[in-house]
Amino acid sequence: MTLYSQKKVVAVGGGHGLGRMLAALKSFGGNATGIVATTDNGGSTGRIRSCQGGIAWGDTRNCINQLITDPSISSMMFEYRFKGSGELDGHNLGNLMLTALDNLSVRPLDAINLIRSMLKVDVNIIPMTEHPSDLKALSTEGRWVTGETSVDEMPEKLIRLDLEPEVAATKEGVMALEQADAIVLGPGSFLTSIMPPLLLPDVGRAIANNKTAQLVFVENLSPEAGPAGKMTLKEKLEWCERACQGRRIDVVLGDEPHPELSEWNCVTTPLASPNRDWRHDRDKLHDAIKALLSD
Repeated sequence: MTLYSQKKVVAVGGGHGLGRMLAALKSFGGNATGIVATTDNGGSTGRIRSCQGGIAWGDTRNCINQLITDPSISSMMFEYRFKGSGELDGHNLGNLMLTALDNLSVRPLDAINLIRSMLKVDVNIIPMTEHPSDLKALSTEGRWVTGETSVDEMPEKLIRLDLEPEVAATKEGVMALEQADAIVLGPGSFLTSIMPPLLLPDVGRAIANNKTAQLVFVENLSPEAGPAGKMTLKEKLEWCERACQGRRIDVVLGDEPHPELSEWNCVTTPLASPNRDWRHDRDKLHDAIKALLSD
């Protein structure tokens, strides 16, 4: 048996970062799972949520797009973005397809699995929750804001992040975390992609209770804007560990050494794409995670 059939890997996050990580884990097939943030309220996703309600589909769609291996009419439809001057301008057809299935009372996870089957995507993709919720943040100046876009635009540092309203985690995601051999946080926007799933108590508890899994934090390759850009790496690691009920991060994976972080096991390895140094290379990510699982 190969490593890919023996080990289970769960990646937590959202947007382009999680999609990149899942593309790197494609060799694990059904033994790889992405738990996707569902709190986005910007762009096409935000417009759909404001008039239709439901969870944010944009990050899930992004992950599926990065996992499509066989281009087809179906995949072209799913990735299609409308252009023009009307109400459809900027909307992604994949978002609308997932919203339509949700409106037909298809369970969000079942809707994702239907699309995965249609597009021949083997990696499991699970929304962090199947209930609508938004990100809520408290700044150092005592100001509360609600909504991911508002959080990203805050000029000051944050001292607290919550979900409004409190919602339940998707049980399949919790089960995947409980059974994982490795749990990967990142890369991606720290406050709006990595943290939202960790704010669900069942997710944090499942990570804390899985004592045998390697808990891995993958650094970004370029600085973030907004309040996340004002956080040190140490603060980010502490936020993650606090959300995971004190569970220590076993490995911090990045392309630069951090001698100041002596409390953590920092593994330094090249991760950047050769033509875009701000983006993670899929093969390098794959090799780094595989090496951790092989130890």
